[in-house]
Amino acid sequence: MNYDMDSETENESLKNLNPENQNNFFDFPINNPLFICVISHTDTSEISGLTIAGANPDMIKYTPPADAEFLYYGKCKCIEGIPASPDGKPTPALITRSMLQNFKIPFMVVNSGAKINPSIPYFSFNISHGKNIQNFDALSLSETKRAYQYGKILGNQLSKTNDFVVIGESIPGGTTTALGVMLSMGIDAYNKVSSSMPDNPNLLKKTIIENSMEKKNILFGSLKHDPFKAISLFGDPMIPSVAGISSGLIENEKKIMLAGGTQMCSVAAILKSLNYDMKKISIGTTSYVVKDPSSDFVGLASLISHDISIYGSKLDLEHSKKEGLRAYSKGYVKEGVGAGGVSILAMLISKRNITSNMLLSYIEKEYEYSIERYL
Repeated sequence: MNYDMDSETENESLKNLNPENQNNFFDFPINNPLFICVISHTDTSEISGLTIAGANPDMIKYTPPADAEFLYYGKCKCIEGIPASPDGKPTPALITRSMLQNFKIPFMVVNSGAKINPSIPYFSFNISHGKNIQNFDALSLSETKRAYQYGKILGNQLSKTNDFVVIGESIPGGTTTALGVMLSMGIDAYNKVSSSMPDNPNLLKKTIIENSMEKKNILFGSLKHDPFKAISLFGDPMIPSVAGISSGLIENEKKIMLAGGTQMCSVAAILKSLNYDMKKISIGTTSYVVKDPSSDFVGLASLISHDISIYGSKLDLEHSKKEGLRAYSKGYVKEGVGAGGVSILAMLISKRNITSNMLLSYIEKEYEYSIERYL
């Protein structure tokens, strides 16, 4: 089936936000799209004050498998209850699931270092979860390279059946590890990474990374030409896995969208360091990350490469009848599980001029079915 995007159907969400690159990334017919969600864990996420994913630090490790289960079932199996905070702020997997269901988008889950395995069919990279980078290396160098190579193998295979792949993630605490990777590679990401909270703990993230770099005798930019060591010391299992999947697709002349906010900038930085064609890469997120005053998604992405196309999906959650959804516009959650990128894909494959109000109606129906009836 051909999902060619007519120029008349383009809307605000499909405008390239990179000030140095106003090319139309979507100048090709999309025949066989695919969404991949990579789930991982980093013990760094258990540092108090870094994330609101999970009701308490012990529950954080259940967030990635719960998100993956929700995509398939509309509910969770690894935890009791629903994937929302007690006051109704839902997991971004709700947005992703509503797009996957309404637009019949095929998807798969890759388990690369999740601490708890989800009760679903998934691809496994057999990678350990990431350690707390305050006290340990995130991963061994061998596991870092294995995650990348396994990803590349999968990307090569998917390139035979899919022409456009959107890759998202679920890993609490991932903006902190992304910050460490980018700083060690010489990318000034201070105060530019986003957060799942309205009050972005930028100072806490800065302190964690600076202390970790000092302990490991790494200076800003020391690992500019050694991306795998940067991931091994400061990253998490998601980063090399997504970079590997992306490289396998790009080498086979496929285009990709990294579906996530500032975390995906670290993946883009890895791909640039490995000399991949950045014109084949886009990053798609939500408008709530784009407009986040405590970070700088557009500036960070364009700092990595002028050739990256960047997009933000406009979902109009601020106009929702549901208080839990309106919370996104107040700085909570903002993004995750590929929500922004999959929403952009839904707009691309729609045969009509889909509006943000229409997308909102789909999201609200999913909220009523999967969340509200249990509150």
